[in-house]
Amino acid sequence: MLKASTVLLAGSYADPVDAVTLDHDGRHRRRIALTGNGGLSFLLDLPEAVALRHGDGLLLEDGRVVAVEAAPEPLTQVTAADPHHLLRLAWHLGNRHLPAMIEDGRILIRRDHVISDMVRGLGGEVTDIEAPFDPEGGAYGGHSHAHSHSETHSHAHSHSETHSHTHSHSHGHGHSHSHSHSHAHAHGAGEGHEH
Repeated sequence: MLKASTVLLAGSYADPVDAVTLDHDGRHRRRIALTGNGGLSFLLDLPEAVALRHGDGLLLEDGRVVAVEAAPEPLTQVTAADPHHLLRLAWHLGNRHLPAMIEDGRILIRRDHVISDMVRGLGGEVTDIEAPFDPEGGAYGGHSHAHSHSETHSHAHSHSETHSHTHSHSHGHGHSHSHSHSHAHAHGAGEGHEH
């Protein structure tokens, strides 16, 4: 089966041969057999799971590209009386670690009656809609991947400095100024990394 093992960022390719339409969960994949809207079948086989974004391209081994499209899904649109109010609502939604798609004048989230009630309680408006869901990547999404590693760092710095300044000023009207400054600094130096 034809394979796609590389993701191309939206806008970095031209003339896709086909497109696959996937919901938000379906776009977070590493390995799956897919069939494009036009009937092209291929195996998505990535080195690691990636959150595909609407508009990304999947590079096939023969050089052709299949576009990724976000499928419409049941969402809730959150709106507010003014931008400041919407910002407050965004903070409350973010505090609950909800995937959110932030657009001009609205925030889209997955339907959840508990969250809808919370938003209403905060004075926001909620409307159930069907739309593609392409939430903010944030620290965990986008094209990043999850990984774990352990690092231990130990830092110590040492150097010794002594500064000394002496200068005199004579203003030609009967008095002069003399200043002397001495500064000493000591820090420990050495740097080690353990992985």
